[in-house]
Amino acid sequence: MCGPHFCSMKITEDVRKYAAEQAISEEEALKKGMEEKSKEFVEKGAEVYAKA
Repeated sequence: MCGPHFCSMKITEDVRKYAAEQAISEEEALKKGMEEKSKEFVEKGAEVYAKA
């Protein structure tokens, strides 16, 4: 599913590229990316609706 700010095909392409650059599996790349985003979310205050 794609929209003006989200494209699942682009995300899949980015994950595969990142995994290849890091020499890790796609599954490991997803796990690592989610851990990084989780940390970033907490550092920014853990608010679901961020103020613009």
